[in-house]
Amino acid sequence: MYDDKELKEYRDLLPQPTHFEEGFDWKTIIGAIFIGFLMMPGSMYLQLVIGQGIGPAARWVTIILFAEIAKRAHSELKQQEIFLLYYMAGAALASPFSGLLWNQYLVQSDAARMLGVTEFIPSWVAPGPDSASMVERTFLHRDWLVPILLLVGSQIIQRIDHFGLGYALYRITSDVEKLPFPMAPVAALGTMALAESAEEKGKKSWKWRVFSIGGVIGLIFGGIYVVLPIVSGLIFTEQIRLIPIPWIELTNHTEDFLPAVATGLQLDLGLLFVGMVLPFWAVIGGLIGLIITFILNPMLYSWGILTRWHPGMATVDTVFANNFDFYMSFGIGLGLAIGCIGVWSVVKSLKDSSNRGSLQDLFTPPPGRGDFNFWISIAIYFFSTLAYVGLCVWLVPSFPWVFFLAYGFIYTPIISYITARMEGIAGQFVSLPLVREASFIAGARFFGYQGIEIWYAPIPIHNYGEATVQFRQIELTGTSIRGIIKAEVLVFPIVMIASLLFSQFIWRLAPIPSASYPFAQELWHLQALNTLLMQTSTLEGNSMFYQALNGSTVVSGLGFGLLMYFVLSLFGLPVLLIYGVVRGLGQSTPHGLILEVAGAFLGRYFFMKKFGPMWRQYAPVLLAGFSCGMGLSGMFAMGFALIMKSLSYMAY
Repeated sequence: MYDDKELKEYRDLLPQPTHFEEGFDWKTIIGAIFIGFLMMPGSMYLQLVIGQGIGPAARWVTIILFAEIAKRAHSELKQQEIFLLYYMAGAALASPFSGLLWNQYLVQSDAARMLGVTEFIPSWVAPGPDSASMVERTFLHRDWLVPILLLVGSQIIQRIDHFGLGYALYRITSDVEKLPFPMAPVAALGTMALAESAEEKGKKSWKWRVFSIGGVIGLIFGGIYVVLPIVSGLIFTEQIRLIPIPWIELTNHTEDFLPAVATGLQLDLGLLFVGMVLPFWAVIGGLIGLIITFILNPMLYSWGILTRWHPGMATVDTVFANNFDFYMSFGIGLGLAIGCIGVWSVVKSLKDSSNRGSLQDLFTPPPGRGDFNFWISIAIYFFSTLAYVGLCVWLVPSFPWVFFLAYGFIYTPIISYITARMEGIAGQFVSLPLVREASFIAGARFFGYQGIEIWYAPIPIHNYGEATVQFRQIELTGTSIRGIIKAEVLVFPIVMIASLLFSQFIWRLAPIPSASYPFAQELWHLQALNTLLMQTSTLEGNSMFYQALNGSTVVSGLGFGLLMYFVLSLFGLPVLLIYGVVRGLGQSTPHGLILEVAGAFLGRYFFMKKFGPMWRQYAPVLLAGFSCGMGLSGMFAMGFALIMKSLSYMAY
């Protein structure tokens, strides 16, 4: 894995910085308020309308705005200040109360009624469907007090926990083991796209030029894809959609020669740019997995395995029916195969002691990076885990508490270390499927637990391996960790207040989901079916989950995944191919993969030849610019929609 050519190209994109700064000052404070109260509502609204927020756009708009203000004040934004604004924008746009919007739908959903679980959803998740707050569509009601307090408490623990085991593993894998983290420079490079223009002092920056090109493309496409449908829907009786959202449905047209196959095409141009940025072989692996699915599904249907599919089903129903009959069990086996491959890769890599530091590096980090004592991070991990355990024992007293301790102090550190090493070696996330779910079922089968409260409890199963990549990105931008800590403290109250206010406002405008929020209306039913199907496994009786779970299919998925890895290794093919194949076989909606593949081929065989190795640096900056332009279009449409709707129906 260390010698993979494509991974080495990503790893060498950015040099190791020698100078670090906090970047935290009055600009970042104003930036946090600006993002929380001006950008967050747009992001939440677009997430419900088209399925994607304005995270990248909000970040770049904030940076550009503050850069222009600084320029007129005869000042400039340092690279660290830019990254901190970018980081805070990401933290501020993660709206916690969006989860409560989902919960209110879940307790009222047709899926819950169909599976007979409505009465079992606890009141600390959301009030029952007969609550007055549901009729009035408001969070400002006493029935929501406990869910809101629980959410705030969990968020506080989560913010503290961010600097616990994830930071400790970063110190171990980056400082001691000197792992390369090949994908971290890609993300870091995108965040630094505007920093160079200030540093070059008058010289034209290629980053700014490439970013601007992507921004213009995003504005044009966003005007057609987002602005036109939303604005026309407010002016006329029906929306004008030149490009269908979320996709062009083709399943009904292909069912005669591709039975039980969900077909369609998602025409989101952003997927083309994503395909240019993602590792080429990971995208090709996804295509191979999709082709296998197209061949396999008609065969499974003819063999009588995919029994729930019937002609006339669209994408959402087709995917759910196939998951029930086959792909849920097969996917569990594939996930186990990936987990086994990850463990084996870590064991092999531990034998390689070259280029490794010493234990002394753990306690003597590079000067100026803003590190705190290693043992403090371990103490944070113990505190946060025990806090999660205490919450779970209080909320679900009938579930065996020993499981909570095993989650937090046995499984979590093991899987987190494996993932941290895999991220450091190959840029891949490792997870073992259904560990959480299997333990819940074991609690029900062998310890007499019955109910579904455990599925909503904040259990301490976490994978902190991904956090190591974030800390590596912080390091590559030359930003001090102390600045990040200050930013987290500042952002938290802003996020909670803004998230509550705007969630309330958006819910009062129209029921969620409804025709006003087409993406949620299209896909939330599928998500609810998949979620609640699993939860029936801990209820008394013949659960639908047990009907869907098939042991032989799980074993076949495990065998297929391991066989694929063995064949690829035997022929010396790229390691990212196997992860791509598993992704393509995941049986999620496959309609966006076509444009991703087109982007991958365009990037590798056209732009790479035209621009050479520099294309690796151009691509993430181009994607950042496109995301900014697309998000700006969405923000304009959102602002227009909120103003028009609030005029026709006052929310307060």
